Amino acid sequence: MKKHTWYVTFEIPWRGTAVRSRRSRSTQTFESEAEAKNLARAKFDDGLVVTAGTIVPHLPKRAIPSGSIPAWLEEGQEQAAAGAPENPDAVRDVK
Repeated sequence: MKKHTWYVTFEIPWRGTAVRSRRSRSTQTFESEAEAKNLARAKFDDGLVVTAGTIVPHLPKRAIPSGSIPAWLEEGQEQAAAGAPENPDAVRDVK
């Protein structure tokens, strides 16, 4: 059994004839942050409201609210483009 540690949740607009707009949410789980970012990026690019995070009890706990999704999606891209490791914990300042 694979251990999923990340989730991505996104709103699905409800299309119907009701006077009030309704929304439902869909959640998918992933083994890695990179996989979660791929889906989050696709749904965010489609204009959907996206949230993400780690599944309890995975540590460190991360919760990415919808307003922080763009910054989260860019994490690691700048470092990868510069040839630096994607994991910010991989490089530590030693004094």
